[in-house]
Amino acid sequence: MQLTFLSKAVRTFSLAAALSVMVGITAEANASHNVAGKKMAGTHVATRPTQAGTIVEIAAGNPSFSTLVKAVQAAGLVETLSGKGPFTVFAPTNKAFAALPKGTLEKLLKPENRNLLRKVLTYHVVSGDLMSRNLRSGRVATVEGNRVAVHVRKKGIRVNNANVVRADIDAKNGVIHVINRVLLPPGL
Repeated sequence: MQLTFLSKAVRTFSLAAALSVMVGITAEANASHNVAGKKMAGTHVATRPTQAGTIVEIAAGNPSFSTLVKAVQAAGLVETLSGKGPFTVFAPTNKAFAALPKGTLEKLLKPENRNLLRKVLTYHVVSGDLMSRNLRSGRVATVEGNRVAVHVRKKGIRVNNANVVRADIDAKNGVIHVINRVLLPPGL
């Protein structure tokens, strides 16, 4: 399973690199604006065209999500998040993972902590295909079982204490909303 996924990831990354040449300027311009259309600094997250692949393929083809992809692999969630869905994923960037307290990520990635890692990652996933225009302020149930607090404002969208820095990355099996912090389930 790991080798098949890695082979697909390499092909997907190659395709993403080719597509980024064609859409690079547009992706960079769009990534620098929040969902309200306001200019944002430091949020250059490249995206792929609509329906380009599954959530996992899109993440694997984007260097901003390499830590997330590594965590999804370690948790054994590749097949699940490549499945039919639909899923809404609040996807933390590499910078978001790097902002965790020292040693947290390393601890989560250890094989003996696989269930804990799965709990953290599934707390970032909501069943259904929720584009930003469909999000409403309130508490939303995650696949993990707990709820996240969604706050929709003119300035943008917050999920718990994370800001959505890029919304509505469409995938074959759902949608990705890029967030700037890792969400931790209650009691963790």
